[in-house]
Amino acid sequence: MTDSPHPLRAVRGEFVHFLADPAAYGDNALEHFVDGVLVVRDGHVAELGPAAAVLTKLPAGTPLTDYRGKLILPGFIDTHIHYAQTDIIASHGEQLLTWLEKYTFPAEARFADPAHAAEVAAFFCDELLKNGTTTALAFATVHPASVDALFTAAQRRRMRLIAGKVLMDRHCPDFLRDTAARGAAESKALIERWHGRDRLLYALTPRFAPTSTPEQMRLAGRLFAEHPGVYLQSHVAENRAEADWVARLYPEARSYLGVYDRFGQLGARAVFAHCLWLDDADRRRIADTGTAISFCPTANLFLGSGLFDLGRARALGIRVGLGTDIGAGTSFSMLQTLSEAYKVLQLSGQTLSAASAFHLATLGGAHSLYLDGRIGNFLPGKEADFVVLDPRATPLLARRSAGCTTLGERLFVLMMLGDDRAVAATHVLGEVTWQRPE
Repeated sequence: MTDSPHPLRAVRGEFVHFLADPAAYGDNALEHFVDGVLVVRDGHVAELGPAAAVLTKLPAGTPLTDYRGKLILPGFIDTHIHYAQTDIIASHGEQLLTWLEKYTFPAEARFADPAHAAEVAAFFCDELLKNGTTTALAFATVHPASVDALFTAAQRRRMRLIAGKVLMDRHCPDFLRDTAARGAAESKALIERWHGRDRLLYALTPRFAPTSTPEQMRLAGRLFAEHPGVYLQSHVAENRAEADWVARLYPEARSYLGVYDRFGQLGARAVFAHCLWLDDADRRRIADTGTAISFCPTANLFLGSGLFDLGRARALGIRVGLGTDIGAGTSFSMLQTLSEAYKVLQLSGQTLSAASAFHLATLGGAHSLYLDGRIGNFLPGKEADFVVLDPRATPLLARRSAGCTTLGERLFVLMMLGDDRAVAATHVLGEVTWQRPE
């Protein structure tokens, strides 16, 4: 034992993680230990290997948590989510633009109250952890205090979180409207206050092209260029009516994506949600610039927006992660989100293997965020975030899992039938941050 606040500890169970993308490398992309031990030192992976080999090397007295009978994977990574929309999840029956007016804007207005922001942020982070999600890229609201609240809640839980203040200076209610200058100044102050603090990172956040003037878009692009390591997140081509609106607002742009490109908002650490109504010229531009896409299946189905073409994105080498997109998305659970991703692709004549699905939720998400050097698998030196899944969490899961003969089948059953009840525990930097009551 050391005097470190995060001493040497070990975890035993069945481990699954990815070294590469199974869609490209097949079985060689996955590492599986039926009975493995993960050694964690100071919150980082020290070693992962077969229990018989690793246990003999552990110093006497090393704390050992035994999760045998359960599957342990790297913590899930949510690449697109709105924390301020937590309370409007499952609001009935609109498409995108009406959804914003009817539900989103009134809900986000409440975040002018720091106490409300703090209460929602705490619930939001706890809900992520309850579902096995240890890293998220999140939208706040236009209010700087909403960003402070979210980063404070994540910092207390030692989560890796990327977030930013929404930029919105037109085509929105007066009570949520900033100005180009004020939005840029507040964003810069938030970058200086939070970016790189513990495990927190900042994302410049124009909501989408219609709600920002050309001047605001220009200033956001300039801040993105001036602050290396900062992220940029937005939406593009989610809905056909939205895409038509952008074409009227920016007639000089070749496409919706071209608006962001014109203002210097593509590149490494830029993440755009949805990307449903793009052509191949747009997709190639995304690939060439190292920009990433967040695939948000539950929201796309719920709002009737369209079906994401994962196959084409993969063929062009685009970085893709998975997003729950709460609150148009219908579940915090990455397992449920994977289930809907499978169905979206089935409707498109594509398929999603269990290995590819869990890669999207772990190492693939980390790769899309340029964080695969820090999180996403159990290689030595990585931050030790992981989720413990129970294949017997419900009677149906237990019954179906008992009949499985391969790892792939067991993982597929978990993603089709699992939800937060299947999460037995979530660890952040090696330590339990949520545990299912027994």
